[in-house]
Amino acid sequence: MSSASLTSKLATEEQKLLACIHCGLCLEACPTYVITGDENDGPRGRLYLMRAVGEGKLSNESRAFERHIDRCLGCRACEQVCPAGVEYGQLLEAARAELFSSATQRGFSYKALRFALKHIWLQPARLNFAFAVARIVRNSGFAGLLLKTGVARIVSRRFEFGLALLQSSSRKSGPRFNTNGKQANEPQRVAASSNGNSAATSAMLFTGCVGEGLFSRVNKATARVLKVNGIEPSVPNKQVCCGALHAHAGDLAGARALARQNIKAFSDNEALPIVTNAGGCGAMLASYGHLLSGDETFAAAARTFSERIRDISQQLKLVGSKAGASVPTGPVTYDASCHLLYGQHAGEAPLEMLAAVSKLNFARLEGSDRCCGGAGIYNLLEPELSREVLAEKLANIQASGAQVLATGNPGCQMQIGAGAFLAGLNLKTCHPVELLDESYAQAGMYDDDQF
Repeated sequence: MSSASLTSKLATEEQKLLACIHCGLCLEACPTYVITGDENDGPRGRLYLMRAVGEGKLSNESRAFERHIDRCLGCRACEQVCPAGVEYGQLLEAARAELFSSATQRGFSYKALRFALKHIWLQPARLNFAFAVARIVRNSGFAGLLLKTGVARIVSRRFEFGLALLQSSSRKSGPRFNTNGKQANEPQRVAASSNGNSAATSAMLFTGCVGEGLFSRVNKATARVLKVNGIEPSVPNKQVCCGALHAHAGDLAGARALARQNIKAFSDNEALPIVTNAGGCGAMLASYGHLLSGDETFAAAARTFSERIRDISQQLKLVGSKAGASVPTGPVTYDASCHLLYGQHAGEAPLEMLAAVSKLNFARLEGSDRCCGGAGIYNLLEPELSREVLAEKLANIQASGAQVLATGNPGCQMQIGAGAFLAGLNLKTCHPVELLDESYAQAGMYDDDQF
């Protein structure tokens, strides 16, 4: 893709781009600018770079353009405070599409990402195999052994953090909680509830690639909680990855290919909502209307699809979630997924879901609306800056006194869990729906023979 391609893209978004009034309110909301103090590491500076490339004033192979676009977390916190309503996330994807298609010879990490996106993430069988191997490494204790013995750090800090990410996805990092410290058996069947209705409503469940590959327990908990609240979930078996990694990396062609597959997979009943439990996936699914706006065949279907997306917390808010029993944990805090907050605009819905857990010992987290530094695989592509962003988050968690952190995105859970593990913090991480699921189990709302 040439500079002209980006110029064409910017032309379609011209009003959004030119709406920037250069007020600078976005700067303090931007985690990377706060750390580096470099104007080009803030949204305003990056917008200048995008315009310069689009207008041909700066080469799309410019090192400055590549460096500062790559260093953006894509958290979209800037959109929340922008008085002009600049849709920065869409412009960032256009800029990264320029980098993805340029002739610039980028580092090994980005080349490996490009290979994985094309040859693994677009091939469901290969992706399932990759996650199966990852689970073996995790569940066998091999990853933990390499971490505890220090071998992983000898290889490299990036390798160590990668293993810590994998380790933090294990069940040992979170619920199930109970009074004797052992894990309760997983309920396999749930008694349907109607919340006063004569028949349960229905919804389709998006499970996600990382969600099903490393966090299948969260998908199961989501299904159980939906059923207790009178919603019968179905899981389309032809769904694929949401395409967020592709879009954030600039591989818009790959993202569109996955989007078309998902639209087809969820087309059986377009009146049903599509429930997600991953902020990053949900935000991506909700953007399909924009992603496929130029596709005459899928544009209308993509808009309809995007309108159906709801986070589990948003769906429960609509129906009114049932209250459960107390859960035997220490202090619990909540960290907002950037894309759940800024992409899906979930707002207070996740906190309301947690409020359904009786007598929850909730600890307020300062800066819960700021990025944790995970941002997909940003933590592996830009490890130094990611660590600095994470350090602030961990310091705030320590100050809160929380022993359990709930967050609505697997990437955030892994990022914070890995950081806490390597820092020696006594912290469990989980999804809010896992706490509600455990609350329902403690209240006896599941069949007795499930345990």
